[in-house]
Amino acid sequence: MLEEKTDEGFLRLSFDDIDVARSLFGPREENIKYLKKYFNIKASIRGNHLTLIGGKKDIEDTGKVINELHGIVKKGFPVSASDIDHAVRFVVNAHQAGTDIEKDQIYIAGSKKLITPKSKNQRQYVNAMTKYDVVIGIGPAGTGKTYLAMAMALAAYYRREVSRIVLTRPAIEAGEKLGYLPGTMYEKVNPYLRPLYDALYDMVDMDRATRLIERGIIEIAPLAFMRGRTLNDAFIILDEAQNTASEQMKMFLTRLGFSSKTVITGDITQIDLPDKKASGLVEVRTILRDIKGIKFVHFTEKDVVRHPLVQKIIKAYEARRLELEGSGNAERKG
Repeated sequence: MLEEKTDEGFLRLSFDDIDVARSLFGPREENIKYLKKYFNIKASIRGNHLTLIGGKKDIEDTGKVINELHGIVKKGFPVSASDIDHAVRFVVNAHQAGTDIEKDQIYIAGSKKLITPKSKNQRQYVNAMTKYDVVIGIGPAGTGKTYLAMAMALAAYYRREVSRIVLTRPAIEAGEKLGYLPGTMYEKVNPYLRPLYDALYDMVDMDRATRLIERGIIEIAPLAFMRGRTLNDAFIILDEAQNTASEQMKMFLTRLGFSSKTVITGDITQIDLPDKKASGLVEVRTILRDIKGIKFVHFTEKDVVRHPLVQKIIKAYEARRLELEGSGNAERKG
């Protein structure tokens, strides 16, 4: 991509490959039009040339965003609205300035899915999964903890870094007991494992995912099924870890075998353990904090990548929790 500036309010971008340019601009130039949602610019397209007119900061930032999207298109991936949203956030946020959007992207071989962390903490999380054998992601729902871990697991398998993927979570939800549910044990626990299937099917088509499961390359099972096993050459994800009891967390952590990685995710504000049992996820923050080779990554409502209202909802609940804690402390002092 070549740039030609004539003055502060004018930027011309030229692309060597007309097909790449067309993919970047989008059908009926929709991608360029979408950028006007963020930047006060005017855009003109002629063949493989894009001209931007506007204020200096707007056209510079728009040019940087287009440059990042150009890297995605050159790899053979289409540009989606979410890709544009992320590139804009990456460029305009001061704390992210100067970083390279491409280096954190997760490529899953054989899939047209290119997964990109969408916040500073998500990038830290992805980098941690690359460098550490045990990563513990703690934060509210919708921050991409499970989704990014699944993407890293699939990428590691297709790079032949591991020979299998094990996905597990405790079968505890809102106090409902498995014994009261109809069906076999697998039929009883399947609803609890549904979010893991959903993340998998979003990255790999259903036929391909089914074959991987049937061949035992991907195993999705409740945490109770992990007891007594040693998991070598595997990428293991424990989801909803806030609902593990202390002894369950210890059992899980000691399953780690040679050439394996473990990622643990959970939200300590949504603990559903019965009888006020201590959460294993809460405990490990203290027990494992000084062990080298284990990395904790904490997410906040700013990392939520669902509907914008979800961030506000999480923030409101957190404010209410702190308010109740404050009043409780005041009463005890009184």
